[in-house]
Amino acid sequence: MSDNHEINAVPDKTKSRLEDRQHTDYQAYMQQMVDWLLNIGKNPDKAQGYSNYTVKTAVYQIDKFHRFIWDQVEDGYTLQITTDHADQFMQHIAVKDWQQSYKASLQKSVKREMKYRRHRRGTQQWDPEISYYDSGSTHQPRDFLSKQERIQIREAALNYRSIPSYSNLTAQERDKWKAHLAQRFELPKTQVERKHWEQANSYKFPSLVWTSLDAGLRPIEVERAVTDWIDLENNVLRIPKKDSSKNTNNWVAALTDRTTTALEKWLEERSQHEKYDDRDEIWLTRRGNPYNSNSLSYLMKNLCDEAGISYENRDMTWYTIRHSVGTQMTREEGLAATQTQLRHEDERTTMRYDQAPVEDRRDALDRMG
Repeated sequence: MSDNHEINAVPDKTKSRLEDRQHTDYQAYMQQMVDWLLNIGKNPDKAQGYSNYTVKTAVYQIDKFHRFIWDQVEDGYTLQITTDHADQFMQHIAVKDWQQSYKASLQKSVKREMKYRRHRRGTQQWDPEISYYDSGSTHQPRDFLSKQERIQIREAALNYRSIPSYSNLTAQERDKWKAHLAQRFELPKTQVERKHWEQANSYKFPSLVWTSLDAGLRPIEVERAVTDWIDLENNVLRIPKKDSSKNTNNWVAALTDRTTTALEKWLEERSQHEKYDDRDEIWLTRRGNPYNSNSLSYLMKNLCDEAGISYENRDMTWYTIRHSVGTQMTREEGLAATQTQLRHEDERTTMRYDQAPVEDRRDALDRMG
């Protein structure tokens, strides 16, 4: 184990504000994280840790993050740290008159804690909405889909995991697809029936992907989404304050006619699946769990493969869809529309989409001569 005797796991500023039992609890948590960061935190697969200096800095910055949660988000001490807390902290530091390099350092430290919690506690992966860079420039959105890539992803969702129609197959072809479906649904081949063809060509993925392409759903919003959110008559998604990512307002996100149709078909289909009995979630994974950042990032990369979109040297996560909504909506309708569609309480969050994409700047250069 690495030498960590120089690292104070609980800074004095925090030690003095905690009562004895809280201090014991916090000390144990922080010490375990320090040991993990020093020994395997940098690359758990290769058991490579960070330097003493890096961990010492991280401890003080993570502690600052915790005090923010206790003082401004929750009602006192807690170690139930969530991705929402991390995003709220990034919003908090966004308006501070601090050096960009310091903000970037704070974000790195919070990322290290969230990585630790994911590795040791199986918590959700954190994909921050705001990314800070040491370059001194303003914070910018992560990778986004171009207008053409959004079209490709829509079409990929329609084709994803689909199979040929039962009635269009010969007996020999059906037997081959039965083997495929048996493996896919984890059934004996003899139990595969015609209804499994219909399940394979489900509207689940089109409705999930298209709703996200319209409303820019965050991973936590996909996880929390329930059938009561859907207003088919008015082509909108109604997200109540208690379920919104930041718990600040009731929100109404516009949906296209095409997406509303997919949702309507999915709700009809969903009612036939036993795993949705007595469940309110709009979408569940094959194993009956709500989607999370990991499962959605996996789906995103599969959709890119289906669409022929390369994600080499791109940070391709579910937030890529959200940032495409922000970027394209700003170009089409302006910041006010983007703020409402993406459910930003603070207009400064929306401002990061107020920048010309590369292709627009390239066209401008061509026109400039």
